[in-house]
Amino acid sequence: MQHVQSACANASERRVCKTLRQPRSTQRYRAVRRDQDQTLINRMLALVRQHPRYGYRRIWALLRRDGWRVNRKRVYRLWRAEGLKVPQKQLKHRRLGTSANSCIRRRAEYMNHVWSYDFVMDQTIDSRPLKLLPIVDEYTRECLSIDVARSIKARDVVETLRQLFAVRGAPTFIRSDNGPKFIAKAVRAWLQASGVETAYIEPGAPWENAYSESFNSRFRDEVLNRELFYDLREARVVVEDRRLD
Repeated sequence: MQHVQSACANASERRVCKTLRQPRSTQRYRAVRRDQDQTLINRMLALVRQHPRYGYRRIWALLRRDGWRVNRKRVYRLWRAEGLKVPQKQLKHRRLGTSANSCIRRRAEYMNHVWSYDFVMDQTIDSRPLKLLPIVDEYTRECLSIDVARSIKARDVVETLRQLFAVRGAPTFIRSDNGPKFIAKAVRAWLQASGVETAYIEPGAPWENAYSESFNSRFRDEVLNRELFYDLREARVVVEDRRLD
């Protein structure tokens, strides 16, 4: 067998083709990808970039939805030819948000530059509600205060901020979502009179208020999920002790 392979390797193309009764043109043919295939491949690649976790079946479904009359086997053949596959590992992408007031686009650069706040809900053992309002300095990552009450109205937000401003000074910006207590006329008017600019994030984009969201998440995990409060007074004492700690 080795002698036959060696002989074929040393033989000329003309002689081998004559022996096998095969036209010589078959040895020189190179497959040419049709323009239609290239157009289809370009569309497949665009869909893969848009949906990196989709396999060839879902890409085929999207192509069909776009009006391509192509069967699944052809998509699979082109998929394999391009070396496409769903990656085993993927990198998480940070969403910047669309608002100029997000914590990525408007970063805190010094102490008292940007404060942020948002509500956290809990309850006492008798199922009565507790509403908590942590206020965080985004530059120092310090929790400046945590107001604890059964309910917190706009005038309560103003009073909490008034006490903080008297002790620590006013920030340049204060970041929050568009909750009714934060966009209330009383709050906005008082902040404007105090020379503090409001930085409202886009609705439905909590990642734009990431420092407040991060603190509230850890606060719930480390305190609220571990403590049973019998009444409002106990909740205030425990929460303040943990804040100072």
